[in-house]
Amino acid sequence: MKIAKQKGTRDIFFDDMNIWQYVEKKIREIANNYHLNEIRTPVFEATELFARGVGEETDVVNKEMYTFLDKGGRSITLRPELTAGIVRSYIENGFDSYISPVKFWYMANMYRYEKMQKGRFREFTQFGVEIFGSNSYLADLESIAISYNLYQNLGLADKITLSINSIGCSKCRGEYIEKLKKYIRPHLDNMCETCKIRFDKNPLRILDCKEEKCNLILQNAPMITDNLCKECSDDFENLKSGLTKMSIPFVIDKKIVRGLDYYNKTVYEYIANDFKIATGGGGRYDTLVEMLGGKHTPAVGFGIGLDRIIMLLKEYHLINDINQKTDIYFVLLNEEAHLNYLGLISKLRNKGVNVELDICNKSFKAQLKYADKINCNYVCIIGEDEVKNNIAILKNMATGEQVNVDLNVQSIINSIK
Repeated sequence: MKIAKQKGTRDIFFDDMNIWQYVEKKIREIANNYHLNEIRTPVFEATELFARGVGEETDVVNKEMYTFLDKGGRSITLRPELTAGIVRSYIENGFDSYISPVKFWYMANMYRYEKMQKGRFREFTQFGVEIFGSNSYLADLESIAISYNLYQNLGLADKITLSINSIGCSKCRGEYIEKLKKYIRPHLDNMCETCKIRFDKNPLRILDCKEEKCNLILQNAPMITDNLCKECSDDFENLKSGLTKMSIPFVIDKKIVRGLDYYNKTVYEYIANDFKIATGGGGRYDTLVEMLGGKHTPAVGFGIGLDRIIMLLKEYHLINDINQKTDIYFVLLNEEAHLNYLGLISKLRNKGVNVELDICNKSFKAQLKYADKINCNYVCIIGEDEVKNNIAILKNMATGEQVNVDLNVQSIINSIK
């Protein structure tokens, strides 16, 4: 009996892999431009890290984590997100002693047992950035600029909407929550069961409810942006002004609270316009380092779902020119040709030339057909006569033009430029 892949996972290969590598290359270029340091953390962590860091009442912790006991009886969880893991690393490795800001980027797989949706899997990949050590709105701007830059570089900037909000600091948020609960309390019996639970445990999350009946009740609810303290209000105004000066378009969505408990002040999301789905988001989390046992450290970051980015690139046909090209295919017509020119082919590859050759003893016709299928730019034909004269036929696959070429590294490189 065949064993199939698990639900919510997928195999990536051929053209799809080329797309992934293209996106990954863009990410690495952006990370270099912003002087970000790559970080890689374990794929599994102590369950307590996510319970404390993400929030015990969040859907992620309550419903979606892959948690198990290891052979030592310890509760282990496959990472459902990476911010908590990076904060753990920040504390454990003493990064607070480094010169601020400390800026990390990552590209890694996460795991959540959740309902399958368009562009969403149970094993999914995120690109993210975490910036530690700055309590200025300028760090928030940097975070948004980095994430928006990826959409620009992929040709998706006009296909998404950046929505921003401020959920205030602990002081003004606490006062706002009391106003929100006062407004909701008379309507609570008519709201969904999830909102009833959140009312006592995390009332701010009620604003994130997707139930229509709850949204109708919340239409006239007080908004936190109308209840910010002076510091939070000034930060939010400076953020909006900065985004405008950086030519980053945005809208204000007063209901964005994000699904994780560690956020404060700035929060934001990217929404795919035509599909009404989130493709990424982030915000400030000034209390998380301290919450997980470190010193008080302001921080801000984001995560972008690359599976949905890949989906958008396909939907908008923005990937036609990124399929892998082979520079040159060697059509070797006999065993002598293979043995004589394997060294030449190795030298070309060492020079960075993308070379393919027949290793299946295909016929001449089959080799040409294969060269065309793999998008080869040139074909170098070597038979008995070519071996004797050390000269091959070089064919341009786009124009059909054929020329003779000396069988040495530099001559071939010059001919295919």
